[in-house]
Amino acid sequence: MNNKEILKKRIQQKELQIKKLQTHQTSSDVCNELYNTLIIQKAILKKELDELDKNPLVEGVKRVFSKREKRICDYW
Repeated sequence: MNNKEILKKRIQQKELQIKKLQTHQTSSDVCNELYNTLIIQKAILKKELDELDKNPLVEGVKRVFSKREKRICDYW
């Protein structure tokens, strides 16, 4: 398996976990925190998958000319 397939499987697993937790999200703080953690992990995995599709040369040039810091909203 290559990296893309592994990331896609992990994203699907996170989506399944999120779906299972949606019904219990409001029942307790622990479930709510776990749900939020899974959402963030899924977003990070999607960002990693997007990064694999990008051309490394073009992205290297963009990185040199862009001094912007990463923020949490960059993952969505």
